[in-house]
Amino acid sequence: MAILKTILTVVFILICLALTVIILLQEGKSAGLGAIAGAADTYWGRNKGRSMEGRLVTGTKILVALFIIIAAVLNLGIF
Repeated sequence: MAILKTILTVVFILICLALTVIILLQEGKSAGLGAIAGAADTYWGRNKGRSMEGRLVTGTKILVALFIIIAAVLNLGIF
């Protein structure tokens, strides 16, 4: 059981570091607000999910879910 706890702790630390890097790589929500009403109708607005920014957002969501799950498991005290 101690080996499993050590492995989960190492994975948890790696997820923390990856989350930090991914969040720092993302642009702010207010970046590029020229015309607020028509921003969604541009080519960039329609294809944002396929860009690098879209992948960063998806990766953030996945890593946050893993972060919460592993933090809960480590906090249960079953090890």
